[in-house]
Amino acid sequence: MDHLSFFWLSHDKEKVLAALRTEFSQLAAKSISSGNIQLPPIPDVVLKIQKLCTLECTLIKEVSDTLLEDPGLTAIVIRMANSVVFNRRNITCTDVLTAVSRLGIFRVRDIVTAQAIEQLKHSSDLNKDCNTLLRKSAARSREFAAVMTMVCQELINSCEDNSLDYLEPEKALLTGLLADIGLFCLVNEYYDYLERGNYLDLDLAIYVFDKECNDTSYHILNHWQFDVDFLAVATNEHKKSNTQQSINYLDMARIANHLLMFRSKDDAIEDHDIEITLEGAEALYTLSNLTDAQFSDRIKETLRSSGL
Repeated sequence: MDHLSFFWLSHDKEKVLAALRTEFSQLAAKSISSGNIQLPPIPDVVLKIQKLCTLECTLIKEVSDTLLEDPGLTAIVIRMANSVVFNRRNITCTDVLTAVSRLGIFRVRDIVTAQAIEQLKHSSDLNKDCNTLLRKSAARSREFAAVMTMVCQELINSCEDNSLDYLEPEKALLTGLLADIGLFCLVNEYYDYLERGNYLDLDLAIYVFDKECNDTSYHILNHWQFDVDFLAVATNEHKKSNTQQSINYLDMARIANHLLMFRSKDDAIEDHDIEITLEGAEALYTLSNLTDAQFSDRIKETLRSSGL
């Protein structure tokens, strides 16, 4: 099955087969399988917070003190801690310690990592085609994450017995934002490949990205010790520890992907089947019946209410 975040690409079997035969595809696959693919060059503060989250003895103050080393990320965390999606009690906080305490150290890690990757996509200085692709990916990731959040909210609101209270809209947002994190690495690999004097048509390279993004994203998120929900959405594959839930984040990601294919009038949707529960079907029906203007407004409002 294709990568969920690549709903915006057209598909051509012959191009896919041609891409799979390229030297670049073989090099990318080898780098991923050996674990030698370069990780995104994210800020030291983000790396420090990721490391702190792996230690059992880490205190909230340690994370907040580390976050203060980057005023930009600090402001983002405080803003998101006060947003509608993350601030369910509607209590405003103005200091970083309170923000980290409210969000929890793992959610702070998720937020700063997602923001760092988005900033990298917008600030990349490769060639014109690569820069354009990364910026488009950033926009699509936000759209995908917003629709995942909308699906999650519909599921929670429509469930009368509170059996879906374990779902968190904020986590749906962040898993969507980081779903195609591997694309940044693959685009950089492609740029380096061209800089070494090689050539590969961008359209063919994109199909390589589509094929290898799952494994690359898994390698990165697993290296940074993200949980199985992030890994499942990034790889479009159920993991053992999340299959027992009636609805999980991968289910919501697949519903979001289907909705976006429907909205973009993708011909492939005719052959695109998803397995969903009754609650999932109701959420899909409700969001499918919005007009294009209403759907677009819901996306914009979701992004605003998340603090992004």
